[in-house]
Amino acid sequence: MKNRIVILGVLLALGFSAQAQKYFTRDARVQFNSDTPVEKIEAVNKSGTSVLDTQTGRMDWKVLIKNFLFEKALMQEHFNENYMESTKYPNATFKGSITNLQDVNFAKDGTYKVTAKGAMTIHGVEQEITVPGTLTVGGGAVKVKADFVVKPADYKIDIPGVVRDNIAKEIAVTIDASLKPMGK
Repeated sequence: MKNRIVILGVLLALGFSAQAQKYFTRDARVQFNSDTPVEKIEAVNKSGTSVLDTQTGRMDWKVLIKNFLFEKALMQEHFNENYMESTKYPNATFKGSITNLQDVNFAKDGTYKVTAKGAMTIHGVEQEITVPGTLTVGGGAVKVKADFVVKPADYKIDIPGVVRDNIAKEIAVTIDASLKPMGK
């Protein structure tokens, strides 16, 4: 009887640690800025999804393009219809891994510098990218922060000549997300 209780306890402990190996969010904040002498364009999406596997370092991100909100409705319409073609290409995705996972202790509260490498797909075009960021472990969550640059030309996003000077050749992207253990 005592052996059964010990075995049951071990199995339960393994089950709980296996559950806590994946973290998830549906409300990641993704913001981008295009800043030129002619115009400053900013948009925010607060409904990005992400899954992080703490055992393998695998990260998957998905952002619905139509959920980017702009200050001006006309900018949002042009962004979706003319540039991003969000009906044809509804999502931006990143599928990759943390390259320095050994530097992160998910069992210990703290902030860790990380680098993620993988495939970013925007506008139907896939590019390999490397993104520096930080993971903050604490309070039962993993917070992810990252800043990187995206070039519209790399993703075959055509900018008409009439507005070419209004849109930066490099778009600054900021990610801010708090992931919770899956199943909770």
